[in-house]
Amino acid sequence: MVNGRVPMVYSKVYSTPRRPFEKARLDQELKLIGEYGLRNKREVWRVKYSLAKIRAAARDLLTLEEKDQKRLFEGNALLRRLVRVGVLDETKMKLDFVLGLKVEDFLERRLQTQVFKLGLAKSIHHARVLIRQRHIRVRKQVVNIPSFVVRLDSQKHIDFSLKSPFGGGRPGRVKRKNAKKGGDEKEEEDEE
Repeated sequence: MVNGRVPMVYSKVYSTPRRPFEKARLDQELKLIGEYGLRNKREVWRVKYSLAKIRAAARDLLTLEEKDQKRLFEGNALLRRLVRVGVLDETKMKLDFVLGLKVEDFLERRLQTQVFKLGLAKSIHHARVLIRQRHIRVRKQVVNIPSFVVRLDSQKHIDFSLKSPFGGGRPGRVKRKNAKKGGDEKEEEDEE
């Protein structure tokens, strides 16, 4: 007990690779970081870890018999969740297809990637900056987490925030300053 409080215990959300200097893996991770505008390798490892857990669950369920209650119930829940996120296609709602999922499928569903694909940002890096600076909302909620996983039904509702200068809000600091400076010049001309 620290200061009268029980400290929170968090589990790790990523796992480091077994071989730290494997050339092929290092190159592949760097390519992913560049393509999806990630901050560091940990962001890749985090997605790999979540994918590994999903695949492990699917493999576990595939060992059970077809009509097993656990396989039917948990298998359907897993598939429905993956379809709702948009990682799995509705036509491929079988546990075998879960084993074929790739890291790229999950990275495609990040808010950062979606903002860039929708054309709200000029580049994938610009998309990350817009999200962090609270210019992007999903439905009515401003989201400032680039790794936010966008569900299929929320995809149509990604837009600029109402308070953002891009979404019709108050203009930014520089624009206000220039407008004020422009206004002063006009007053001086009128006096002459």
